[in-house]
Amino acid sequence: MAKKIIKEISVEEKLRALYDLQIIDSKLDEIRNTRGELPIEVEDLENEIEGLEKRAEKFRLEVKELNNEINAKTEAAAHSKTLITKYKAQQNKVRNNKEFEALGKEIEFQELEIQLAEKRINEFGAKISHKKETLDELDSKISGLKEHLKFKKSELKDLVDETQKEEGYLLKKSQEFSEKIDDRLLASYNRIRTNSANGLAVVGLERGAAKGSFFTIPPQKQMEIAQRKKIIIDEHSGKILVDEDLVNEENDRMKDVIDLIHADLETPKPKAKPKSK
Repeated sequence: MAKKIIKEISVEEKLRALYDLQIIDSKLDEIRNTRGELPIEVEDLENEIEGLEKRAEKFRLEVKELNNEINAKTEAAAHSKTLITKYKAQQNKVRNNKEFEALGKEIEFQELEIQLAEKRINEFGAKISHKKETLDELDSKISGLKEHLKFKKSELKDLVDETQKEEGYLLKKSQEFSEKIDDRLLASYNRIRTNSANGLAVVGLERGAAKGSFFTIPPQKQMEIAQRKKIIIDEHSGKILVDEDLVNEENDRMKDVIDLIHADLETPKPKAKPKSK
């Protein structure tokens, strides 16, 4: 990746560029905040549905396996009945009691096998009935959640559609301003922004303290901030500090930039002329 080439600029220009970038990034934060918790809600619903569908599929496989067991036991019982019929027919042809009794024992054994198979079939049937009840409840819940997800996705899409174009413009502007700042300073800005609850990395002074802070900055340091000769970090908030005049000047200038973006968004684009034949 080619290294970004930055034209050497004064500390004041760096501070202005940082504050302008902060204004743009704060506007982007506002847009994303309008979407609120919707993206997280959509993701949570998708994860919940996925988990329930996996659970439902597990139940379906278990029902299928139980049905296979029932089929196997039904076949085993049918085979035992066939053997009983065979053994009874053989009893009619035996010549002595010993053979008759041996066949009788085989018949008793097959009858026990049939009873055991029928018992297992009933047990499996009860399990299937219980699992199908649970499966019906799961399917009903999944269906309801999918309807809710559809509504939430539609809601989110409407919000994104409303703001997507403006977000695109602001992202482009954010990139433009980022390119004016050297990599090291930009990395510091991004790190401070990431660690800040409100996304602010560059703040002005209010009543002698960094905006949002209650710790008063010593007069000497306030003078240094106003001179714009070096980048000064607030030791309490960890934010880059700029003086009130710079804040007011850049707010006015960036207001015109934001207004131009909105004007461009609201201007209907001319329709393309049909090509002549």
